Amino acid sequence: MKVKVYSTPTCPWCLKTKEFLKANKVSFIDADVGTDKVAAEEMISKSGQMGVPVIDIDGKIIVGFNETELKSSLNLK
Repeated sequence: MKVKVYSTPTCPWCLKTKEFLKANKVSFIDADVGTDKVAAEEMISKSGQMGVPVIDIDGKIIVGFNETELKSSLNLK
C-alpha cells in the first residue's frame, strides 16, 4: 500500500494526520507542498484542492483529516 501525505509544516491537521498514521504504524511519504512546487502541482492535479492535508492512499484521495475515512481506506479497526 502506497500512502502519500501532501502537507505543510505549520498545518495542525497535517500534523494530526501524520501522528495518526505513525500511531497506526502506516508508512508514508510526506510531501511538503510549501517548499516542493512539483508536489504542490501534483496535489492540485490529483485533488483539485489547494488546502492541506491531502492524503493519497493507492490513488484514493482524501482531503483533510478524516479519521473514519482513513481507517476505512487503510483497513484499520
